[in-house]
Amino acid sequence: MDRKEATTDNRPMILCVDDEPLNLKLLVDLLSHRFATRIATNGQKALEVIAQHKPDLILLDVMMPVMDGFETCTRLRRDPQTEDIPILFITAKNQPTDEEHGLKIGGNDFISKPINPGVLQARIDTQLKLRYAQEKIRQRAETLEEEVTQRLDEINRLQDSSIFVMTSMAEFRDEATGNHIRRTQYYVQALARELAKNPEFTSRLSDERIELMTKSAPLHDIGKIAIPDNILLKPGKLTSEEFSVMKTHAEKGFRILQRAAESMGNGGQFLEVAQEIAYYHHEKWDGSGYPHGLAGENIPLSARIMAISDVYDALTSERPYKKAFSQEQALEIMLAESGMHFQPVLLETLTQIKTQLLEIANRHPDKKQQ
Repeated sequence: MDRKEATTDNRPMILCVDDEPLNLKLLVDLLSHRFATRIATNGQKALEVIAQHKPDLILLDVMMPVMDGFETCTRLRRDPQTEDIPILFITAKNQPTDEEHGLKIGGNDFISKPINPGVLQARIDTQLKLRYAQEKIRQRAETLEEEVTQRLDEINRLQDSSIFVMTSMAEFRDEATGNHIRRTQYYVQALARELAKNPEFTSRLSDERIELMTKSAPLHDIGKIAIPDNILLKPGKLTSEEFSVMKTHAEKGFRILQRAAESMGNGGQFLEVAQEIAYYHHEKWDGSGYPHGLAGENIPLSARIMAISDVYDALTSERPYKKAFSQEQALEIMLAESGMHFQPVLLETLTQIKTQLLEIANRHPDKKQQ
């Protein structure tokens, strides 16, 4: 059969491999009324044929020159492109040890010569049915995987959209927070990634966890949308009474995110980290923070990382009531709070990524006030 005929024949293709011309003629005569057939006289030629036209099934003699059937089978099973082709050994080597060896190296069946035509046809049909069933299962698995991936993409887009909407609400109330939100988000990401290299934190900072923290960081001050304008937008220093009101943004933010998560059902689980950050990012390592005066490891790690990122950005940013400190000045001020406001190891890690912090700040500068 020439190449043109093979490519236009939709019947299953069977490759017959035997060094005896009479055996090949017998196989072709038995099969050609139902199958497209190709022939090869040894294993090496069989591999050459398969490289051009992948068959649906191989009938493989064992004792052949150049490359025998066992070696041919072994090579086919090592190649991902051919590892799933059914192989039926047809051989005069009919000892139990021969059959056992043939099956161990990947043969699907073992038929002894002389050939019984009915048995050969039945075993070919069985192997082809199994292969087609496996192919359907594989295709269905791929379809399901694509559907799951698509669904996860939709969920991720919904999550991102939800965060964007809530973050936009905070930005709308206070335009000065816009790039503060972006900078702190990337500070959190950079600090968490560096911290994950420390064996003390590696297990708690998986890639998935860091991604959630990075997505959640922009919501750390979402509670400020519930703070009155005369306090939130006041250009000068707050009075003690005003500051007491301002401090309620931590709990208000937690409640907002909690209600949002509840309304989403199981889909709102991604907001758990956001709730931690919003509620606890003003707690201090020594227990002197708010709203609950938590100390040490009782403060969620996500909130501790957010706290350092938030304070660093506040110190290095200009506000109506203060000028920006340089990075050196800001870190000096923060290091003085090591063990009090901040967990020492987190603060030490922050100093190790100074260059990254500057790059982030340069990419997201504050807009100049008109």
